[in-house]
Amino acid sequence: MMVSKIQLISLSPLIALMVGCSPSKNMPASRDISNYSGSARITQGLAQSVQTNLFECQNGRSRVAGIGEITDLEGKVWTVPAKNHFATAPKAMDLYEKCANMIPTNIDDVDEASVPVAVIDPNGEEITGYIFADNYFELYINGTLIAVDSVPFTPFNSSIVKFVVNKPYTIAVKVVDWEENLGVGTENNRGKTYHPGDGGFIASFSDGTVTSADWQAQTFYTAPIYDLTCLSEVDGQRLSNTCTTDANNDGQNAYAAHWQTPTNWMAKEFDSTAWPQATLYSEDEIGVNNKKAYMNFIEKFSGAGASFIWSTNVVLDNEVLLRYQVH
Repeated sequence: MMVSKIQLISLSPLIALMVGCSPSKNMPASRDISNYSGSARITQGLAQSVQTNLFECQNGRSRVAGIGEITDLEGKVWTVPAKNHFATAPKAMDLYEKCANMIPTNIDDVDEASVPVAVIDPNGEEITGYIFADNYFELYINGTLIAVDSVPFTPFNSSIVKFVVNKPYTIAVKVVDWEENLGVGTENNRGKTYHPGDGGFIASFSDGTVTSADWQAQTFYTAPIYDLTCLSEVDGQRLSNTCTTDANNDGQNAYAAHWQTPTNWMAKEFDSTAWPQATLYSEDEIGVNNKKAYMNFIEKFSGAGASFIWSTNVVLDNEVLLRYQVH
C-alpha cells in the first residue's frame, strides 16, 4: 500500500525498516514528529561523532570542535554543525588569535602588508576585509573560496583577508555557531550541560562595504527545539522566534531542523531573491564588550559602520548562509 509521509513519521523503527527507511542508530527509538508540517527534515537526539576535534589550541584552551552525523527518519544523513572546509581551505590571517599568540592591541600592530591576496580578477581592485565571527566563517567571492576561519569554535578570534576583484561582485559567507553536544545545538555553559549558544557575524571592507540589513541571511540548521509546533515558515523566513531559548539540563533528546544547502549557493549567478534579509544585532546582544579580538579593532567593525548580522534567531539558528552583491 502507499504510505504517506505523515503516516511514515509515526511508524515504529521496525515497520520503518520494512518500507525502506533506515532509522539512525544514534536517534531515540521513540519519537513522533507528526505535529510538524514545515519543509525541514527533523532529527532528534545526539549525533554520532565522526571527528573528535578539528582544532588544538597551542597557547591556552579551546572548546572541542567536533563533527558529527545524524540520520533523519527518511534515511538522509546530516553533518552537524555543518559541512565545512576547515581542514582543506586556506585559513584567513588572524587579526587576533590567542592560540597562535597573535594578540595585537590595535590595528597599527597588525602587519597588513603580509596578508595573502586572493586574485579573482587580475585587473581588479585590491580589497581588504576585516571579519569577526561567532564562531566560524567561510568567505566566498564570486563563488571562489577565499579563506576560512582559523578557529572553528573558541577562543574568539578575528581575521583579515585580501582579494582582487572587479565590481560588481558577490560576497557569500557560511557562518556556523559551533556546538559541543553534536546534533542538538548546545554547549556546556553557565552551569548547564545543554545551553544553547549564540552566533553573530560582522565585517567591513576597504571599498566601503559593510554588513547591514541589506545582506541576505537564510538558516539551514536550527536546534535545540523542544516543541516542533514553535517552528514556522513565512515569506521565505524559517522562523523559530516562539521557540524556547532557555538552557535545559535534559537536552539530549532535543529536536533539530535541517534544510538542504543548495550546491551553488555561493555562486555569483545563484538566485537568492527568495532569501530573507539579515537581522541586525547590537554589540551588547552578541556580547563582545569583553572580547579583545573585537574591541581591539572596533574601528574596523562598528566604527566603520558595520553591524552584527545573523538570521532571525541568533541563538537557535546554527548554520546560516549570507549573501550580498557589491555594486
